[in-house]
Amino acid sequence: MDITTMNDAVVLCQTLRLASPALPIGAYSYSQGLETAVAKGWVVDESTARDWMEGLLTLAVARLDLPLVCRLHRALEAHDHARLLFWSHYLRASREARELGDEDRVLGTGLLRLLGDDPRARQACAADVPPSLPLGFAAAGLAWGLSEQATLTAYAWSWLENQVAAAMKTVPLGQSAGQRLLSAMLAPLARAVTCAPEMADDDLGALAPGFAIACAHHGTQYTRLFRS
Repeated sequence: MDITTMNDAVVLCQTLRLASPALPIGAYSYSQGLETAVAKGWVVDESTARDWMEGLLTLAVARLDLPLVCRLHRALEAHDHARLLFWSHYLRASREARELGDEDRVLGTGLLRLLGDDPRARQACAADVPPSLPLGFAAAGLAWGLSEQATLTAYAWSWLENQVAAAMKTVPLGQSAGQRLLSAMLAPLARAVTCAPEMADDDLGALAPGFAIACAHHGTQYTRLFRS
């Protein structure tokens, strides 16, 4: 095996590692409002689960999370602390429910801790920078030698796989239905990942009020499988 092929294999493995549900940060314990959507009857089967995920991807993840992963990745790469601080606070202000802010902080802190003493992690862990999952992914992508595009793809796939796993537990859906959902979401996910780096600053922002309402209601839901 030549050195280029070996390096490509290492990069692919690092991308899969970052996207893996086995990443020990606890993402599996959150449903991002899906559990409430099921309880309220908004999501009742495979078709409505797909509608929920595609809407959330298009109107929230693609318009906020992914473009901010790009900006944070670039700020870390350029050692631009002012931009890192600005976009981190922008993200925190954009989380519309306390549950979403808490999830961001917990998962982001866990991922940055996993990176240990890596210089990117130290930069991201500055005292005035609020931790978040997009920031953790940006730091991990740079620490593990991933391009911006690979980091975005890992973030998007990780989000999608967690949503499908949550739907399988709460709707509930079988494993075959879960695989059909993953297949159906590939094209929208690829569009989101492709468009995120080019999104203008003035176009940023989630447009999913029902999602925000579901996350807010989840904190007082009588029975819950997922963390709030």
